[in-house]
Amino acid sequence: MKRSHIAITGLLFSALVLGGCASKDITQPEQYSGFLSDYSQLQPATSPTGQPVMRWMEPGVKLDNYRYMQVRSIDFYPEPSPTEQISSSTLTELETYARQQIKTAMSRRFQLLEPGAQPRPNTLILRAAITGVDAEAEGLKPYEVIPIAFVVAATTTATGARDRTTELFIEAELLDASTGKPVMQIVRKGFGEELENREEQVTMATLKGVIDGIVRDIDRFE
Repeated sequence: MKRSHIAITGLLFSALVLGGCASKDITQPEQYSGFLSDYSQLQPATSPTGQPVMRWMEPGVKLDNYRYMQVRSIDFYPEPSPTEQISSSTLTELETYARQQIKTAMSRRFQLLEPGAQPRPNTLILRAAITGVDAEAEGLKPYEVIPIAFVVAATTTATGARDRTTELFIEAELLDASTGKPVMQIVRKGFGEELENREEQVTMATLKGVIDGIVRDIDRFE
């Protein structure tokens, strides 16, 4: 199946932000996790659905020449610990759902190879992670390293209390299996549902829409 550069670009989590192109919608350097080996070449870009990302692509690479994909990782980095608002079961459910949905979507674009199989010619390797950031917000305790950052929204409720929004950060790269070198890297931030207060629990429903957006973008490519 022929795929344009734009289509392949969008394959890497191109629906992880539900907002405009303001700077607050783009992951800032201080929020990079260290999952990628190099962030120096990332530049602001726009996904096929018009969402902001930080992205780098190897000049001259023809991604439509790749036919196979080997998924090396879709998990947390670093490994998070449960908190008062995020249970261990929610973290496990989020990781499992993300892995299953992304792999299924990718299988509609590439022939997937088993993780331990010998890569064939024209194979891409996917490394992706839900990444942790240091987060501290007014009225919230600073969580050391968790995959969701809680920030205080700009608006206030009728009671004067500020709403909280959830942010999910993802970093990903595609490697050429024959050389082991990256051909694309993307850093992306997505917004989950708002929380009414600091006692409200984060559930799978809070963040499910971020993952579902990935699948929608993948399935729209022609």
